[in-house]
Amino acid sequence: MATEACITKKAKGLNVFEKYLTVWVVLCIAAGILLGKVAPGLAQTLDGMAIYVNKAPVVSIPIAVCLFFMMYPIMVKIDFAEVVRAGKSIRPVGLTLFVNWCVKPFTMYAIAVLFLGTLFRGLIGAEATDLVKMPLGLDLAVGATHGAGTVVLHEGVRMLEVPLWRSYLAGCILLGIAPCTAMVLVWGYLARGNDGHTLVMVAINSLTMLFLYGPLGGLLLGVGRLPVPWQALLLSIAIYVALPLAAGYVSRRWVIAHKGRAWFEEKFLHVLTPITIVALLVTLVLLFSFKGETILSNPLTIVWIAVPLLIQTCLIFALGYALARLLRLSYQDAAPSAMIGASNHFEVAIATATMLFGLSSGAALATVVGVLIEVPVMLMLVKICLRTQHWFGAPVVEMPA
Repeated sequence: MATEACITKKAKGLNVFEKYLTVWVVLCIAAGILLGKVAPGLAQTLDGMAIYVNKAPVVSIPIAVCLFFMMYPIMVKIDFAEVVRAGKSIRPVGLTLFVNWCVKPFTMYAIAVLFLGTLFRGLIGAEATDLVKMPLGLDLAVGATHGAGTVVLHEGVRMLEVPLWRSYLAGCILLGIAPCTAMVLVWGYLARGNDGHTLVMVAINSLTMLFLYGPLGGLLLGVGRLPVPWQALLLSIAIYVALPLAAGYVSRRWVIAHKGRAWFEEKFLHVLTPITIVALLVTLVLLFSFKGETILSNPLTIVWIAVPLLIQTCLIFALGYALARLLRLSYQDAAPSAMIGASNHFEVAIATATMLFGLSSGAALATVVGVLIEVPVMLMLVKICLRTQHWFGAPVVEMPA
């Protein structure tokens, strides 16, 4: 079958990293928060090592290194000669595009407004406000109003004072219009999905984001046409996706040509097997150490923002997974099709929030919360996929503990 031909993968038992992945994740989250608390200087230094575009951190260098080692073992397993076949499967491609761009942005908006603007508004602070950067190109006098905000002078700089919940809403919107284009390869791999199909969808989503991210963001944020962060999009895609893709393609061909396919599959891939999981766990430690102080100083705020993001993630996954079954997709295509919409391209969301609203804004904080819940929630969805393989007539593969 074409689906099976796309991946150099054998049905083997899970290694110790995968089998007890939930335990490792919990330990790494705790270790990250502890590291951020006891060595804040180290965490801040590592967090500051980034590539900036328009004063916004677009690519974290430590995270980029970890992501490379997460992606490379997956990329090198893909038989690129068969990827074209995966791209010709119209149903999974159409399903992913429909959920990502016709459903997800609008459900994110509705869920965030319901929880942040209504149910949690009193808990956040009905009168609480946030200071954000003036919209690009806007020149208003102090005291003037713009949308739900008022222009004020803060430390000699004109800024827009807006309700705090609306600032959080803006961050949620920026997450909702940025479907994942990198980490989904890890989720698909852990769920034993079709890596070839996932790679095709990563490419299609990357291109689609270039055209739809700006108009959708501008519509939902209500700020007119949102300036498209072209440099941020292209740079993050190049570093997080294209670099490990190229390395995997070149090294796969070189190893097979010089050592043979049998050595490649039995020796080379065996050595690489735990690298993806180890890199994922190191990434968790880094992410939570960077934001450990934020978590400890704003625990309830993190919860209020996390609730709508969690509901949105589960809803989009359930919708994509149910439609995949309705369309009679194979499990190997259904799992990554559902996950690519459920997860977010948080690097671009954070960069855009920082450029538009400022690094200390509620919008930027909301995008950071998206990062913090991404890995634990997506690992939960991986388990759900593995437990429900039989829905699609797939042979059951052992799942993590």
